[in-house]
Amino acid sequence: MAYRYGEYHDGPDPLAPPYDVRAALDEMGDAILSGSTPVHALRDLLKRGLPGAQDRRGLDDMLREVRRRRRDLRERGRLDGTLEKARALLDKAIGQERAELFPDPSDDARMREAGLDALPDDTASAIQELSTYDWRSGAARQTFEELRGLLRREVLDAQFRGLRDALANPDPEAMERVRQMMADLNDMLDKDARGQHTQADFTAFMDKYGDLFPEKPRNLEELVDILARRAAATQRMLASMTPRQREELSNLINQTLEQTGLSDQMRRLGEALYSRRPDLAWNAPERLTGEEPLGMGDAVTALEELADLTQLETALRQDYPGARLDDVDEAAVRRALGRSAVDDLEALKRIERELEEQGYLLRRRGKLELTPKAVRRLGETALRRVFSSLDAGRRGDHDQHDAGSAGELTGSSRPWRFGDEQPIDVVRTLVNGVRRGGVASEGGAAVRLSVDDFEVAETERRTAAAVCLLVDLSYSMALRGTWAAAKQTALALQALVASKFPQDAVQIIGFSNYARVLQPDELAGLDWDMVQGTNLHHALLIAGRHLDRHPDFEPVVLVVTDGEPTAHLMRNGRSAFEWPPSHETLELTLAEIDKMTRRRATLNVFMLAADDRLKEFVDEVARRNGGRVFSPSAERLGEYVVSDFLRLRRAR
Repeated sequence: MAYRYGEYHDGPDPLAPPYDVRAALDEMGDAILSGSTPVHALRDLLKRGLPGAQDRRGLDDMLREVRRRRRDLRERGRLDGTLEKARALLDKAIGQERAELFPDPSDDARMREAGLDALPDDTASAIQELSTYDWRSGAARQTFEELRGLLRREVLDAQFRGLRDALANPDPEAMERVRQMMADLNDMLDKDARGQHTQADFTAFMDKYGDLFPEKPRNLEELVDILARRAAATQRMLASMTPRQREELSNLINQTLEQTGLSDQMRRLGEALYSRRPDLAWNAPERLTGEEPLGMGDAVTALEELADLTQLETALRQDYPGARLDDVDEAAVRRALGRSAVDDLEALKRIERELEEQGYLLRRRGKLELTPKAVRRLGETALRRVFSSLDAGRRGDHDQHDAGSAGELTGSSRPWRFGDEQPIDVVRTLVNGVRRGGVASEGGAAVRLSVDDFEVAETERRTAAAVCLLVDLSYSMALRGTWAAAKQTALALQALVASKFPQDAVQIIGFSNYARVLQPDELAGLDWDMVQGTNLHHALLIAGRHLDRHPDFEPVVLVVTDGEPTAHLMRNGRSAFEWPPSHETLELTLAEIDKMTRRRATLNVFMLAADDRLKEFVDEVARRNGGRVFSPSAERLGEYVVSDFLRLRRAR
């Protein structure tokens, strides 16, 4: 059979390598290890963008461009351009008529002049009165028709973008086609409201009137969105004018619709659009500060774009609960920033999507969380940071070099005994079988083994430890800027134990007014507690239970704090806070220290502050327990904790 191979067209390439999001995760990891939460770390990453070969823009760059476009639109012109032009044409027509009447000495000419003098100041009212006036001047009649054509084009263009060009040279047939289009559109919307509309109906409508809709909508929903946004922009334009301007322009619009026979159809359309899109800002005023007068259609277009940019800015800020990049409308991005911005947005969406699909991020009840897979990578990063500051000679395992059941191979072997768990030394076992004469006679390719032939590879014995790291989560850790270092240290220790000493049982305990066990996947996204109280008493109680569950393990207890105990756990389970610390708090805490001493647990304290009360307390802890006291800077906390842990394990 002949086979032909070509490019795969039925969806994404199934053999393509997975999208590499490790760089994005590492960027987030830097922020998380600096004290940020996963939500803020992802948001900051998307704002900055991910530099690389394509160097895609981030949300901040798009926001700057959106704000620049908004500023340019606001400075583009002013909204009363149609009123100003209408008034100018009206004055021109009246002037031309007066020039025609002035040489005529008849009473009719004087009566006409008196009528022109009595015209109201309001442009709409004056046009209304002159609509039945019999012009003597042909030039004035032509100017007045130009005025009415201007109003007809501007009013219809404000609702239907593109009708201004279609009606540049109107004739009865063109206006009749517009009236029929609006009637068919309203009928289609009514049919859709009854649930009877089909895509075939929309296709037939666009085949007949598609040239009147330059946006080329693909279905009724897109058409409704286009018309509703434009109708809402028209209402915002009126709301942005002075009361007098608003009244004059409203009257001009109503007159024009009455004269064109579109008043009823436009009213039906406006009601239908408002009922479908009440979420649009229909009456929110906008301020345009430019000097150039804008026509009604251009002003509506500017306000429509401003509304799009306002909504786009809100979506790009991503500062509301549950915000996701899927909330950003790609069509709005394309209209505002162009095709390249859509590609940049899709690249950012892919980062967010792939972080979830590849198992690094998880959304649970609208909250973004790191998965254990991501936490392991962050822990490895934290551990690399710590080891990068340690001397090469200080890195190592905590080993006992007598033969044992775990650890690295020593290079020697011994005869197998019942119950051994070491790996079988295959080479020595086969050699023993051959020496004993166990080679099969047929061909010599098989060796018959007996129990006495087996040998096991000896390994270094490693002691198992029960490790407790007690981390202060109180508000003062954030105030002093030490919380990020404490979180990074906890992640590094968790990663060290998991990778180097899997036989150890590690427990991270956070404490503020209460203490609680922190799971590895919870630790990275953890934030400090905005509460009062440093309840070391409760944390030691939990740590003691962990050590008691592992009586045969070597106990290791490390405490990271920036303040003396100010809270303890009462018999009813509630936390009692008092500052300065009460005698009861200190007595109960020191009692737990004494219990740790009786468990043979050396308790080392890492002070992140130099308060006199804290120094006095930790000196008493060292006197009672025999442990050591460290006072590292926040930047070197991880180095101190990991080094001390390795020293303790080597000593054990």
